[in-house]
Amino acid sequence: MDIHVRNLTVEDYKDLRKSMAKAYGDDAGDVWTRENIEDLITIFPDGQLCVELNGRVVACALSLIIDSKKTNLYKKYYEIIDDGKFTTHDDEGDTLYGIEVFVHPDHRSLRLGRRLYDARKELCEAMNLKGIVAGGRIPNYHHYADKMAPRTYIEKVRRKEIFDPTLTFQLSNDFHVKKILKNYLPEDKESNEYATLLEWNNIYYEPDAKAASASKQTIRLGLVQWQMRLFKDVQDFYDQVEFFVDAVSDYGTDFILFPEFFNTPLMSPYNELPERAAMEKLSELTQEIIEKMQELAVTYNVNIIAGSMPIMEYKKLYNASYLCHRSGKLDVHKKIHITPNEFKYYGMVGGNEIKVFDTDCGRVGLLICYDVEFPEVGRIMADQGMQLLFVPFMTDTQNGYMRVRACAQARAIENECYVAIAGCVGNLPRVNNMDIQYSQSAVFTPSDFAFPNNGIKAEATPNTEMVLIADVDLYALRDLHEYGTVKILKDRRQDLYEVRLKE
Repeated sequence: MDIHVRNLTVEDYKDLRKSMAKAYGDDAGDVWTRENIEDLITIFPDGQLCVELNGRVVACALSLIIDSKKTNLYKKYYEIIDDGKFTTHDDEGDTLYGIEVFVHPDHRSLRLGRRLYDARKELCEAMNLKGIVAGGRIPNYHHYADKMAPRTYIEKVRRKEIFDPTLTFQLSNDFHVKKILKNYLPEDKESNEYATLLEWNNIYYEPDAKAASASKQTIRLGLVQWQMRLFKDVQDFYDQVEFFVDAVSDYGTDFILFPEFFNTPLMSPYNELPERAAMEKLSELTQEIIEKMQELAVTYNVNIIAGSMPIMEYKKLYNASYLCHRSGKLDVHKKIHITPNEFKYYGMVGGNEIKVFDTDCGRVGLLICYDVEFPEVGRIMADQGMQLLFVPFMTDTQNGYMRVRACAQARAIENECYVAIAGCVGNLPRVNNMDIQYSQSAVFTPSDFAFPNNGIKAEATPNTEMVLIADVDLYALRDLHEYGTVKILKDRRQDLYEVRLKE
């Protein structure tokens, strides 16, 4: 699965038309013509957004810029868009007006509408507009029209006592109802011709400033401190994983990090086998689990580092971590440094590749537990442009944990990057060699004035199942590199020494 949010082009009209026909059914022929789309792209190309799924446009969001002081937002929909002439568009306006959002019904489970709403918000912030306004249908109102007024219906939807497919979605995306509109869409019988005037406010709006940079600077990390527990089956495991993905993504996180070997409770049915054989049986589930994690990354619009899991390749057993991009892309890091325990009990071997991955939120490195205790690897990744280093780990004792923690904090300082570590907690009976766990997940920063004095952005409560949410600023890394009190990466004596990959 390959998903991208991008600007719409005229060449997309055929796909757009098919998706409209599915989204609107019999009414699709009355909505947008090719000429309408060409006009919108001509007058405001940045405001016409679409979601491309595996090379086809399956969702779309169209918008204009209006002057909120000159445009009467209480008019009917067709008056505001001037019957498809779009004369209300004003390049010097102060507000983004949403005129359309639709998603092909076959793909609504992927939450593509949320991606489009997020892209609109980013556009609004980048263009330094006051906010977003739109008229919204209330298509379930006809079921309640004989029992309550629109105001009561809207309030009950807001309190989640009633579900409305349009209004519930808009409220969950931080819009609020500014006014109830009558006769907004006269043909909308489901809404009894009522609509809501919805508004989202850009808190970064500066009335006297020009458009701000569109670059994303603040990245939100979500770390799962995972309680080891036995599961009755794989579906029970998936339910627990999705619970955390759902909960953490609701905070608008860009990345979710699970711990090393967080799926080892699934080894319980094989506990009578030798440790190596049991781990091989667990590896047979890895592909299925990764596909599920990819599906969750796309559905919840969040990049997921799927902890680590065993994989078999050419009769060799590896410990691998997977980066499931929210676009559907998949990257993998095989643990390079195998612990004596992993070799003794499972006969695992180390991977041979050091690589940094490009994401929609910067350049990311993955290291698994013991890997972070070898500074050369982090330095090579830093030279490849790493900004965020994710370290899923699993340690049984506090002294083992402290090795990982101290080394991770050192990697953040010496490589001028953020380091996030997440581990498992609790006890795991009936799984050999996985009996006890100790963890205190954390996010570490470089050490300078722009960062916390102790270099710790956030840390979890030790040995307690929980999630940790933290924001990190990529611009602060750039400033540190150029203007820091010390400039570690720049001040290396490369005339005397260097760290590099072998040919």
